[in-house]
Amino acid sequence: MLTKKQVMTTIKGMPETFDTTQLFDRILLLNKIEEGRQQIKEGKGFTTEEARKKLKKWLK
Repeated sequence: MLTKKQVMTTIKGMPETFDTTQLFDRILLLNKIEEGRQQIKEGKGFTTEEARKKLKKWLK
């Protein structure tokens, strides 16, 4: 979950003029990053070695 502060920081970092799609894309990216961080805190992440093994299988 995002905080109001995170969203406001994102908006302040935008150029003076932008379309809503650009803003939504940035907020969506920020949200996905926060979800990933939360999953890691909950022990749902993978070690680098585990990720490499999974990636190797997917790329076959």
